[in-house]
Parts: sequence; C-alpha cells; structure tokens
Amino acid sequence: MICWKCQKEIPVQKPLRGDECPLCHADLHVCKACEFYESGAHNDCRESSAEFVSDKERGNFCDYFRPGKCFLTGSEVTDTGKSKADAARDAFNALFN
Repeated sequence: MICWKCQKEIPVQKPLRGDECPLCHADLHVCKACEFYESGAHNDCRESSAEFVSDKERGNFCDYFRPGKCFLTGSEVTDTGKSKADAARDAFNALFN
C-alpha cells in the first residue's frame, strides 16, 4: 500500500482503525485514503450509507472503508517493479531510439 500522506510504499495491505504509517505516523484508515472519498460530494463521500466523519485525515470506524485504487501498490507498480509511468516512458523511448 502507498501512504496517502507521505506517498511512500508501506507494508500494509488493508489498514485497520489503529494502523498508522511507519514512516510519517499518519493514520491509514482515513476518508482521504478511501475509494469512496470525493471532495465536494455529500459529506465528501460517494457511499450514501456512510456516517458523517468530520476529520477526513484522522482514523475512523467506517465500515465502508476500502483503500483507494491509487493507494494500492498493485495498481501503481508493474510486474517488473517499475512504476507504470516509468514502464510507459521506457516503452515510448524504445520506439523512438
């Protein structure tokens, strides 16, 4: 998983309420790291059944929490260990070199 705050890869798959980033100590089970978080939506959440959470950067007990796709390492890193952006850049350069 990638920490929502410091953007570093961390050894956590699905964070629980008390989990925090071992590098920056930010809470991980937070609205801003959730798949349903959308600034500007009602309560900043696309899940209509979720209860209101006032601080989107603090740990909470939301049962609908799912890590956002941009925070999952599998969605950002290719099989070779390179980021998708680096892999795309290498493929582009291979075409024109």
